[in-house]
Amino acid sequence: MSNPFLTKIFYFNAAHQYGHKDWSSKKNWDVFGPDSKIHGHNYTLEVMVTGPINEETGFIIDLGDLKKIVKTHVIDILDHSQFDVEVSWFKNRQPSSENLVKYIWHQIEPRLKNAKLYRIRLHETPTIFTDYYGK
Repeated sequence: MSNPFLTKIFYFNAAHQYGHKDWSSKKNWDVFGPDSKIHGHNYTLEVMVTGPINEETGFIIDLGDLKKIVKTHVIDILDHSQFDVEVSWFKNRQPSSENLVKYIWHQIEPRLKNAKLYRIRLHETPTIFTDYYGK
């Protein structure tokens, strides 16, 4: 029998800027367009976990524990930041949603107990989201 999947949704706002410092402004504009300027998003983060149901509680995970992990290790770091500047993990990486989901995964996955992180889904805009399932 397979285990159920539980998804918790979080929200944060953050800014970023695409580009390469060693490129000219024109080349950055040609490659990244308006995103070569600092801009922000109202992100919606979905954290999906799976695992066996605890017989005593009926839960896969204590949601209070999950909320604390995500708040402390993701939201408190990213919310109202320019994460490509303020978060060292992005030092040599473009601040794309593709890289951001990997960063978020690494912030959450090792801290979970009794549940397995299954998927991170990050909505950057109402029409664009990125999924990550780990390695």
